[in-house]
Amino acid sequence: MSDNQYSPTYLPYLVMLASPLFFSSNLVFGRYVSGEIAPFLLATIRWSCVALILSPFVFRHRATVGPLLRGELKRLALLGFLGMGVCGGGIYLALNFTTATNGTLIYTTSPVLIIVLERVLYGRRSHAREMVGTIAAFAGVAVIVLRGSFETLWSLSFNLGDVLVLLAAFGWAGYSILYRSEPIRRASNLMLFGLVAMFGALVNLPMAVWELSRGHGFPAGLHSWMAISGIIFISSLLAFSTYQYGVRTLGASIAGVFMYLMPPCGVGLSVIFLGEEFHFYHATGIALVMAGVIVATFPSGLFRRRVENKS
Repeated sequence: MSDNQYSPTYLPYLVMLASPLFFSSNLVFGRYVSGEIAPFLLATIRWSCVALILSPFVFRHRATVGPLLRGELKRLALLGFLGMGVCGGGIYLALNFTTATNGTLIYTTSPVLIIVLERVLYGRRSHAREMVGTIAAFAGVAVIVLRGSFETLWSLSFNLGDVLVLLAAFGWAGYSILYRSEPIRRASNLMLFGLVAMFGALVNLPMAVWELSRGHGFPAGLHSWMAISGIIFISSLLAFSTYQYGVRTLGASIAGVFMYLMPPCGVGLSVIFLGEEFHFYHATGIALVMAGVIVATFPSGLFRRRVENKS
């Protein structure tokens, strides 16, 4: 379905309102179990379960899986490393040192980082509004990382978790660029997601084995396993499925706009369920990050096309 076609019902809009909540829940669940399970072991469990659940869809497209693996093995492995390794185990490692609130706000800069990487790697020309938005978003990240105080900069006392989340945001930007490349983008969504999840599990496995050898075991509490189940079903399967549903029914541009709700959703979940404190520098950071991301990535002709479609 093209961007100019829209569903006549409100169901897609209601689904897309829930999608940012599902995506944001990953950092909240991850922070909740950060002291109960080692980060790369958690990422391995997550993506192993997702790959297992999606295996019927991979099997259904088995005729195309073989050629895809033979021709794009390195690219699929890199997708697993960036999307499920750097942005999986790496994120969960970061949550041992920083809050889910900080993580959400810093991670939200990924769309802007896509613009930056495309400029650096492919020489993509940046428009004025993209440059302005990028500067604003990075200013917001700086406010959060510095915790609203330049003394942090002078003393070089950065929070390791914040820095790791920023690296993960770069990783997600690289993953997003690679995911849209040919012939990856022509593959079935669920089949491709299942394959990448499998590579993600394999990428995290060596570190998970090392963590187990260091005495880090599996969590014993029911609440921890419920949170892990939430990561698998809500943060992974539901988040992906609802976003793809929105793209099919509303178009990629409209569906992408709903992702701007991730910062307030993530911060709200962190405050409500984790009891994290919300400081003034968080408010300043969220305002700058959201403004920057919207200015840099908001589809310029979206509302004009919507009016033309109705007329």
